[in-house]
Amino acid sequence: MHDSFVQEWGIDPAKEPVNPATTRYTDFLLATASGKVEGVKAPGLLATPFERTKVAAYTVGAMTPCMRLYAFLGKEIQALTDLEDDNHPYKKWIDSYSSENFQASALQTEDLLDKLSVSLTGEELDIIEKLYNQAMNLEIGFFSAQPLAQPTVVPLIKEHNPAEDRLVIFSDFDLTCTVVDSSAILAEIAIVTVPRSDQSQPENHIARMSSTDLRNTWDLLSRQYTEEYEQCIESIMPPDKEEFNYEILCKALESLSDFEQGANSRVIESGVLKGLNFEDIKRAGERLILQNGCTNFFQNIAKNEKLNANVHVLSYCWCADLIRSAFSSGGLDGLSIHANEFIFEESMSTGEIVQKIESPTDKVRAFRDILKNYTDDKKNLTVYIGDSVGDLLCLLQADIGIVIGSSLSLRRVGSQFGVSFVPLFPALVEKQKVYAEGGSSCWKGISGTLYTVSSWAEIHAFVLGW
Repeated sequence: MHDSFVQEWGIDPAKEPVNPATTRYTDFLLATASGKVEGVKAPGLLATPFERTKVAAYTVGAMTPCMRLYAFLGKEIQALTDLEDDNHPYKKWIDSYSSENFQASALQTEDLLDKLSVSLTGEELDIIEKLYNQAMNLEIGFFSAQPLAQPTVVPLIKEHNPAEDRLVIFSDFDLTCTVVDSSAILAEIAIVTVPRSDQSQPENHIARMSSTDLRNTWDLLSRQYTEEYEQCIESIMPPDKEEFNYEILCKALESLSDFEQGANSRVIESGVLKGLNFEDIKRAGERLILQNGCTNFFQNIAKNEKLNANVHVLSYCWCADLIRSAFSSGGLDGLSIHANEFIFEESMSTGEIVQKIESPTDKVRAFRDILKNYTDDKKNLTVYIGDSVGDLLCLLQADIGIVIGSSLSLRRVGSQFGVSFVPLFPALVEKQKVYAEGGSSCWKGISGTLYTVSSWAEIHAFVLGW
């Protein structure tokens, strides 16, 4: 099929050198089909039906990513391309891979893999998973290895000149980087570490309520927060959808700032944060589960010394030490953390919080202050990654605002105030078209447009490439 495509372009495949990335993938497939799988003993003559089925499963596992990837790309490109013109050079390629027949073939391949895998052990299924991932990475390597005849807008660092440019990455923490909100983690620490009533305590210990009272108080605070948050959101919503105006949005979100500050004051006054041990908080941070791909993204930013990039985490989290521990476990001690701080006495929290960032207004103020502290010798390119209404002002202020996750309240508030939420990939396709026609590749904030992604892998591909 591919031969017929390129022959129409006047290319003889037999006379063209094979790209090493292509050879790596085909060699991988041939090795897998012959039973040469890393970590698996060679099957010999494949004497039994089970051995033949196992090798077949491994082989199909290595082939399936190719089918699924091409089926996906075919549909995505078809949706973004005007194919009314029969002279489009890639029309046949796109038509072929976006066709219902090819989509069905991809599904059939996946069904076959499922059937071949039924009798496999857990260890053998793990091998198929590794083969699948390896095959997908080889496919990505294949696409990345192709020469580009035109300038591109991705990856973002492609046109980055460290001598003249400064990349500043800002990110929220709770539910942007994490799977669970940090307040829930701190609540759990408080509840599970409260001493039993029959345990003797040192004379200078900080008095704490019982675990039952703690749990009940946390539940009450959580319900109250949720109910009042919804009421606050309703109160700031304009009756009709407005045109985007950043200043009007800032004014509206001041009410949310008052609410967040009041909610934090209730938490402090309740005493639920008293007596938490610093080491318990540190251990919880080290074990905190981050979103898939988040740590890898920041690690690759940090280890690229030529990039001249700076990373700042802006968070409502009550305890910045929890954030520091979460990132330090991944070797990311160099990230700048901007969050609230617990007050400790002899490694035990007093229940008081140094309130630094509690609201959208606080976040955007910190955002601006950070940029003010940079010298003017380089041009800043700012990227903000967030997931909630609390991030909205920073998302819009940044040159590139990236929304991760599916917060309904963020989209509802933003949309009513004229903010557009655009999936990142099609937005990049449109920007590439403009750039290829001589337009600008620059990004600018306060445009009223935010870009949505479903994973950190998308962010990584956009900013750093593969």
